Amino acid sequence: MSENTISRRRAIALAGAGVAGVAGAAAVGGALVNGASAGEAPDPAQGSVAFNGEHQAGIVTPAQDRLHFVAFDVITKDRDRLIGMLKDWTAAAARMTAGRDAGEVGAVSGVPEAPPDDTGEALGLPPSGLTVTVGFGPTLFRDTTGRDRFGLAARRPAALADLPHFPGDVLDAAISGGDLCVQACANDPQVAVHAIRNLARIGMGVVSVRWSQLGFGRTSSTSHTQTTPRNLFGFKDGTANLKLEETDLLRDHLWVRPGDGPDWMTGGAYLVTRKIRMIVETWDRTSLAEQEMIVGRTKGSGAPLGGSDEFDEPNLDAVGADGQPLIALTSHVRLAHPTVNGGARLLRRGYNFVDGSDGLGRLNAGLFFMAYQRDPRKQYVPIQRNLARRDDMNEYLKAVSLGLFACPPGVTGPDDFWGRALFA
Repeated sequence: MSENTISRRRAIALAGAGVAGVAGAAAVGGALVNGASAGEAPDPAQGSVAFNGEHQAGIVTPAQDRLHFVAFDVITKDRDRLIGMLKDWTAAAARMTAGRDAGEVGAVSGVPEAPPDDTGEALGLPPSGLTVTVGFGPTLFRDTTGRDRFGLAARRPAALADLPHFPGDVLDAAISGGDLCVQACANDPQVAVHAIRNLARIGMGVVSVRWSQLGFGRTSSTSHTQTTPRNLFGFKDGTANLKLEETDLLRDHLWVRPGDGPDWMTGGAYLVTRKIRMIVETWDRTSLAEQEMIVGRTKGSGAPLGGSDEFDEPNLDAVGADGQPLIALTSHVRLAHPTVNGGARLLRRGYNFVDGSDGLGRLNAGLFFMAYQRDPRKQYVPIQRNLARRDDMNEYLKAVSLGLFACPPGVTGPDDFWGRALFA
């Protein structure tokens, strides 16, 4: 490989930059700096996101455009091997989010006779806002047979209680659950896939992939700087989502606080994943008026029915000329509203998916729902129970997978690793 084709990742490594985040993105002459070549203004969408911090990146980080999510089963019985893998994963993620190769040697600079310690498909690509977020599933603490494989059963948080069955669910066990999860988000799908591929490679013999999901086109905004995206039904989604800038709401509804449970989860959050097949062919034959009644918002502006702006607070007391509620009692907006769910709120980071067709000429498409929260028992469960029982949108939806994970707080520095406090 000539000097002109040396990747930004190798340039940084050769320059000796080892700090995750923006500080680690500066490289020697001619290389990219935060995704821009010398003399150009950096593109925030191509730059790096700091890896270390109080909370894991990829939760309140402004939602990127692409997702690769994977759930793993732990196949080793050796606690020390599992801890060693988590240390290796943490170091690799810190390098990759800074735009470097997954391994210290890299994709092309090792011994020719040995496998490289990076798979190489991200050579030449900028960090693209990559974040890598890790969580621990209930079965890590006690598996489905009741075994406490790693001496963690007593450290399982009460908030990590198994989720109940919801009406209408047709869950496939093969694409549900998992001992560990990794969420890789980026603005370039190849960068996200590269991150997952390399962590799976590093974990070989310790973990195996249980299931995975690719996503595109974020379906929520997690910052006031972002416009509200649309889901595959064509409606703006996540207008009332919790936002990065709403620190008081995040404190109350997102981050686990001291006294909520075991200390190792303080500063973390609980993640619920739910793969929802959307019956788009049936929806597409539904009139615009009925679509808007089912959702409770106008399709164009996203304003709640009776309002004029997307961010108007829905008036759940308003009635129409026929004397009926303007926002139907069975509409999605009403049933998901905090005022009918005991004030419960979520931070959503969902993505659209299209997994080809189902063999009958229908798209296998929908929403890969992801929601972070302080306690699923008090937030996700009551909201979803309300929706599952009464939401008119259920006619067009089919939930096929479900996952629950405890995502610990962030990594503090090079001596820290994901799950250090859990395994202490």
